[in-house]
Amino acid sequence: MKVEIWSDIACPWCYIGRRRFEAALRQFEHRDQVTVTWRSFELDPNAAREYPGSINDMLVERKGWQRSRVEAMHDHITELAAAEGLEYNFDRMRVGNSFDAHRLIHLAAHHGLQSEMKERIQRAYFTEGQSFGNVDALVQLASDVGLDAAEARRVLEGNDYAAEVRGDERRAQMLGITGVPFFVFDEKFAVSGAQPSELFEEALARTWADSHPLVALVDESVNAYQDAGVCTDESCAI
Repeated sequence: MKVEIWSDIACPWCYIGRRRFEAALRQFEHRDQVTVTWRSFELDPNAAREYPGSINDMLVERKGWQRSRVEAMHDHITELAAAEGLEYNFDRMRVGNSFDAHRLIHLAAHHGLQSEMKERIQRAYFTEGQSFGNVDALVQLASDVGLDAAEARRVLEGNDYAAEVRGDERRAQMLGITGVPFFVFDEKFAVSGAQPSELFEEALARTWADSHPLVALVDESVNAYQDAGVCTDESCAI
């Protein structure tokens, strides 16, 4: 089974959604046969490489919201994240352009470390207050998960994997994806948003059943039950 997840580094619901999906996947009996692929999505493709202040500062400045409103909103999300075992520090989060981070995640996928790279960047941003728009910071994060630092720097200072990021984004447009996180199961079923784990469990089970239908090895007509040792609603064949 294939699960594709469109998300952005700057999206707090994407990290929460990831944890809820992972909790569901751990309960899924066929989890070893599930391949998870992370797809790129930019909430703000025109964002500057790095914003000088915190995300709270940015929302106050750009949205014109009261700081108390911003902080209350983020306090609520912080509580929800904590319920999933995540530590969010909005007062430290450094907003920026996520394009290079997505390119780095594609590089990691080439080396079989996509999930680890995605996790490391998310933790660096939401918990540690590191910038995902800074090349030096991204190179260090790449090294943290086992990627070659020199290769990561070469990719980030060039244009490698830009086409892959744009390809993910074009496919998102074709699928009508306008918000993240967005989960696609075997290109048949979709779940939008950081839904409860129970819904992800249902999606996994339904997708698996759709791809692995039960096939009867005998004729299911009435005559097939003769001498077959089968109990029906009212009687048993003896």
